[in-house]
Amino acid sequence: MAIGGGTGLSVLLRGLKKYAGSGLRQITGVVTVTDDGGSSGRLRREFGVLPPGDIRNCIAALADDEDLLTRLFQYRFPNGGGLVGHSFGNLFLTALTGITGDFHQAILMAEEILRVRGKIFPATLQDVVLRGRGVSGRIYEGESAVGTSGEKLAGLEIDPPAPPVFPPAMQALEAADLILLGPGSLYTSIIPNLMIPGIRQALRKARARRVLLLNLMTQPGETDGMMGVDHLQAIESLAGKGLVDIVLANSSPIPPHLLELYSETGSEPVKMQREALEAMGLQVDEADLLAEGDLIRHDSVKLGRAVLDLARREAAAAA
Repeated sequence: MAIGGGTGLSVLLRGLKKYAGSGLRQITGVVTVTDDGGSSGRLRREFGVLPPGDIRNCIAALADDEDLLTRLFQYRFPNGGGLVGHSFGNLFLTALTGITGDFHQAILMAEEILRVRGKIFPATLQDVVLRGRGVSGRIYEGESAVGTSGEKLAGLEIDPPAPPVFPPAMQALEAADLILLGPGSLYTSIIPNLMIPGIRQALRKARARRVLLLNLMTQPGETDGMMGVDHLQAIESLAGKGLVDIVLANSSPIPPHLLELYSETGSEPVKMQREALEAMGLQVDEADLLAEGDLIRHDSVKLGRAVLDLARREAAAAA
């Protein structure tokens, strides 16, 4: 069971899919619905639907990567007036929602068409707006503004403050064998889910251990200067204590030339801070999670393998 949004959750799900049927009982994603930018934001404003982009990416991540339908689902129109910037999958989910009158039914139909190996649930079916408050006192309205605030956040809230959790998402959380938070944007992909009361309640009732997949790099404008302990403290201050049991971090060194390149944008490695995390009562695990190439990214297959290994160790310890 994974909770998040953005590209981070889809990377994780794509990696877990590689091991479907070889130790993973069920792959499930719970996805944030606060996106207000790009194609999703336009469809949200114009049609009153929940933002489909993050859910579309997760559906595609769990589908057959070689299937023409999956590539069609991810196709983004390069021109065409009102179509430019929209992805076919976003329009497809919006149209299905209009036909069925139910966003979840649209997801179910898309999962069936793309032969998805897992389940995707929105965290809530309520229209939710994310709002942040910087240390300067400035208010940032909407996920896009929060993610590019450029200053440390002193507060975060969702409006309405207590949207109802989507019941199947809550049930899946309570029955999960392992719960994964992230990787992804801390304030715009992970924490917004945890601010839904029903999600927090399900996490506390769950028998599974809860794992934070630590980001590789800080995110300019959102988590500048924040290290491992800072990520945990932000979660605890905004969503409550005791929601994380384990931190899984990358152990592979990042090539110096990539660090130098990323430093030009103000991004730096997220230091794990093992001793400080363990002093907070957390278990800390490390694995090689780094993708090869010219970008500093999690490798989906490595990440899936590390999660599977962790799940097996936890199951053996509980036996």
